[in-house]
Amino acid sequence: MTQLVLLGAGHAHLQVLHALAADPLAGTQVTLLSPYPQLVYSGMVPGLVAGHYDAAACSIPIAPLAERAGAAFMPAAAVGLDASARRLRLADDRELGYDVLSVDIGAVMNRDAIPGAREHAAFVRPIEHFLPLWEGLLARAERAPLRLAVVGGGAAGVELALALRYRLGERTPISLVTGGLAVLAAYPAVVRWFGRRALARHRVEVIPETCTQVTADCLHLGNGRSLPSDLALVAIGGSAPGWLTGSGLALDEGGFIATGPTLQSTSHAEVFAAGDVASRADAPRPRSGVYAVRAGPPLALNLRRFIEGAALRSYRPQARSLNLLATGEQRAIVSWGLVAAEGRWAWRWKDRIDRGFVNRFKLDPA
Repeated sequence: MTQLVLLGAGHAHLQVLHALAADPLAGTQVTLLSPYPQLVYSGMVPGLVAGHYDAAACSIPIAPLAERAGAAFMPAAAVGLDASARRLRLADDRELGYDVLSVDIGAVMNRDAIPGAREHAAFVRPIEHFLPLWEGLLARAERAPLRLAVVGGGAAGVELALALRYRLGERTPISLVTGGLAVLAAYPAVVRWFGRRALARHRVEVIPETCTQVTADCLHLGNGRSLPSDLALVAIGGSAPGWLTGSGLALDEGGFIATGPTLQSTSHAEVFAAGDVASRADAPRPRSGVYAVRAGPPLALNLRRFIEGAALRSYRPQARSLNLLATGEQRAIVSWGLVAAEGRWAWRWKDRIDRGFVNRFKLDPA
């Protein structure tokens, strides 16, 4: 019996489970590991913060998906890997062996990247931890005005700042600390322009400085200024899970799993990886849920082919992708390559795509 372990219930692994439900793998025991009973779809979190969705609308229960796929669901987190021995170490000190391993756990936020943030800030990821924090923050804001600062000028930070502004109103000052970079620095100039316009329209203060320290009542900035804040919300870029170091897997310079065209580890053929935890030197792409979703079907196919002893197929991520950024009210910025626009119609498009993705896995009777 081949032991296939799916580590993480990320976007790509949802597609793998869907494929296994439709066509089970003979002679294979599938185990899905995730510390959370549900996946909160990241694309809908800005809408949740803005009040357009409730938590149930954004969440996909994991256990029913695993059951339909004939997989055993193990609510656990990995904290170590010995690739040569093909064994995972779990947070509760158990070990789990595998014949084939697929990793889709996403990136993590380095809680020590900014001094004081671990003690005094709220981190947007993991989203499953952020949602209870958000509910408490909302209750506080309804009792008395707060001063909030979002740290991170990428898509997550911009969407969060605009969602907070829409939900909490003018009595709550919102500042966006971009880390010394331009707003939406990884995006084309036209998208950056729309982003700046949305932030200005909603009177979000943009501070193009680094945050050097977080304390209980302020942020210290790289220019020596102190920014008064009742709470900092950290939405910086993701880092590789630290436990991958020492696993024996080939990693890129950032510590992410180095993979090739077949989504296999470049050092261990029996290990596959997709989503934000994976890196491809031959096809570098931004870490985005868009690419994780697209990687799901080729990952499912190559896992099946590897276990059955068939030739694997190469997969190359698309050079361009459709990006939709929520701007607080029911509007969105849509971009495709160097072309971008903004409007309520873009929000309706985004809403339809997001709801469709979540409902596919909630309602699929396979």
